[in-house]
Amino acid sequence: MVNSYTEYELLTLMIITAFMGFCIENIWLVFRKGYMDNRNMQLPFLLGYGIVAPGFYLIFGIPDEEDLKTYWVISFIAVSLSEILIGKATEHLFGFYYWDYTSIPLHITRYTSIPTSIGFACIITIFMRDQFLPLMTWISALPLDTYSDVIKGMVILLDIDFLYSFNHMKTTHALNERWRITLFKRNPEIQQAA
Repeated sequence: MVNSYTEYELLTLMIITAFMGFCIENIWLVFRKGYMDNRNMQLPFLLGYGIVAPGFYLIFGIPDEEDLKTYWVISFIAVSLSEILIGKATEHLFGFYYWDYTSIPLHITRYTSIPTSIGFACIITIFMRDQFLPLMTWISALPLDTYSDVIKGMVILLDIDFLYSFNHMKTTHALNERWRITLFKRNPEIQQAA
């Protein structure tokens, strides 16, 4: 049975998953290139990731074992199309490549690939099946009405950060890299292939 959640509960979920997205991107970056960075934002939150869990919940609900494969296929298609649309829109509007998956086998355009879409579809499906309800139970137990101004403030900060960062990238025609921590140097030949 799907529960109904308040606006503040879903916004809190958005904030948490935006931070989780920042962490996921940096884990991927460490394994792929040996460093982590600000992921083009000022704050350690990625709004695009933040809208995934509430969006999937509102549109598709929570998967059960009977429709798990269908949910995964929907996730795979949603990720692939979103990456292509966002990547092409950024290229067209801002004049640079936001990311480039052409070095990944089975890439579809430069903006998505079969392996990355499989990975994200698995993360979304597993999160929505196994982690969504426990996380929402925890969020629902918080006194969110007391912190409603904090939640609104965080959402406004995330929106401002997103708009500022994308405006900066549009103005400079380049990524908005503010900091980078190199954890290890990659072999240039491996780096080229990654």
